[in-house]
Amino acid sequence: MARRGDVVRMSVEQPLWRALTAYRLLTMVYAVLIFAFGRDKFERPWLAAGFLALLVVWTVVTLPKVANAVSCTKRFLGVDLTIALVGILLTPVVDVQARYMDGPTLPTIWTAGSVLAFAVKGGWRWAAFASSLVAVANLVGRGTPSRDTLHNVLLVWVASIAIGYIVEVARASERTLARALEIEAATRERERLARDIHDSVLQVLAMVQRRGTALGGEAAELGRMAGEQEIALRTLVSSGLVPTSRTSRDGSPGAVVGTADDAPSLDGEDGDAPDEDRRWDLRTLLAPLSGSAVTLAEPGAPVLLPPAAARELTAAVGAALDNVRKHAGDGARSWILVEDSPDEVIVTVRDDGPGIPEGRLAQAEGEGRLGVALSIRGRLRELGGTAELISVPGQGTEVELKVPRGKAER
Repeated sequence: MARRGDVVRMSVEQPLWRALTAYRLLTMVYAVLIFAFGRDKFERPWLAAGFLALLVVWTVVTLPKVANAVSCTKRFLGVDLTIALVGILLTPVVDVQARYMDGPTLPTIWTAGSVLAFAVKGGWRWAAFASSLVAVANLVGRGTPSRDTLHNVLLVWVASIAIGYIVEVARASERTLARALEIEAATRERERLARDIHDSVLQVLAMVQRRGTALGGEAAELGRMAGEQEIALRTLVSSGLVPTSRTSRDGSPGAVVGTADDAPSLDGEDGDAPDEDRRWDLRTLLAPLSGSAVTLAEPGAPVLLPPAAARELTAAVGAALDNVRKHAGDGARSWILVEDSPDEVIVTVRDDGPGIPEGRLAQAEGEGRLGVALSIRGRLRELGGTAELISVPGQGTEVELKVPRGKAER
């Protein structure tokens, strides 16, 4: 079991937050110096000084807010952008000539820091929203905007969107890397457990099976059970244990990735993280259903589904296997095939039993025995999927369960 605290720090965006902090401080000093050296041209210097005093206090007090993604809340971003917009619109009030002549606004390039905070926090869409408001404020404040004003507005707009897009690409890369590290760690752990289990448990089970079969009687039944457990354990080891969950420790996707002992379980008791924020590997839930009479064929990559969808689909597969044991007998063999595509997940359960006589399902539903209709089709209907049953007398039964990804994600 992985330990909490085994973390891998690999944040690309953290340096951006540090750079943003330095940028805000430097541009704050720049705005104060611009006013100090040109205060004689202001018609209302006291109003400009008051705004700049507010700007200095706000910048210094909110330095922790731009330290990381968690601290940089939506409320802070809104207030920060509002101060920048007020400063832009206040410029022609304190300096009447600013409406007719090109020159810096009261907050000067400090405004770009507010827009960049939106870009680093929320990506290019947030950056486009903030830079558009800044552009409108500049155009309104200038009255008759010059070519230089239009160029500056366009520069801020394009630069902020580009930075936001780069941040999104970096986050996606970090998630991919975190997943690769997770698979690598799970593979190493599986190989280690396989060696240990092969040297101990599996050898004991194999010996019990051989000795029980040789002795006969009740010992033969014990040997048969030991053989089934050996096959199930081999399947579990070869297909992989429940993958270790990776969680972000500072709220930004992929920023600080750590392990957590919160393996999925069918009863929903799976750690502190909310279900809607997580995905489960369907293969790990179906693995315990395989055994000496049930063969599981699965993709090599994880089949990720929301927890509710994974639980319901696993329960439907379990219901189909229960029907096989009930109607085809203990000697029947079953096969579970898992197929994963971008649009849907398909699980097929097939057996080599005698099949279902024509009209038997309709008769069972009419008699109120709704095993297939309720346990299987009902579960799939809740997920927006379908359950198709194909049975030919003497040739077994096949149940195909389809779950569309788009509906399952809701």
